[in-house]
Amino acid sequence: MAFSANELSVLRRALAEVLHPSRRPGPPAASTALSPAAAPRPAEYVQDCLRLAEALDEAVHEAGRLRAFLLDELVRYRQALPGSAAGYLERLTAALAAGYVPRADDLAALRRLRALPCGPAESRRRAVLLRRSETLAENDVRLRLEAHMTMTAPRRLLTLPGLADEPNPKPAPKPGPGPGQAPEEKPKPATPDKPRTPTPAEIWPPHRRTRKPDQAARSA
Repeated sequence: MAFSANELSVLRRALAEVLHPSRRPGPPAASTALSPAAAPRPAEYVQDCLRLAEALDEAVHEAGRLRAFLLDELVRYRQALPGSAAGYLERLTAALAAGYVPRADDLAALRRLRALPCGPAESRRRAVLLRRSETLAENDVRLRLEAHMTMTAPRRLLTLPGLADEPNPKPAPKPGPGPGQAPEEKPKPATPDKPRTPTPAEIWPPHRRTRKPDQAARSA
């Protein structure tokens, strides 16, 4: 991605405002296309920033379309192997340089090409490309596994201090009596009331006692 002199001036000024928001950026440097006398006014500067943002968005979109086209071409050349070996190896090398991670189909295609008879230089080129592709694929798988293990690692729940160590905290002991003080009497535990045993008078009242026959005669 290449920037023109005017775009570099706008980008430099925008970066200065982001890094030092309290400072007011001065006019662009004299080395750029814009001279200090022709410094853009605030309204023009905003328009320049908007045009630069649109140009960046368009460049990113175009790079994505180009990448998709190159990957489609790589698939077409891979499907036409072994006749398209030269074009496939060239496009795969360019894709790896751009950050492409080789897939299982690419590794299988490289192994088939490595087994085919060819000259010493071409055989060395295929072997080097195969090793590089295998290394990139292994690193990608390792990174994915590490990220997955990090996401699924058990996490300890945070609790308030003291609750995790003692689920049922015991009450603090009361201080003992001081010197010269009598020990505090502990209250006796309450016991349930037992039924009272009735007296003989209550069981056999005097008016219910039966008299003997000799006592009845005497009284007569």
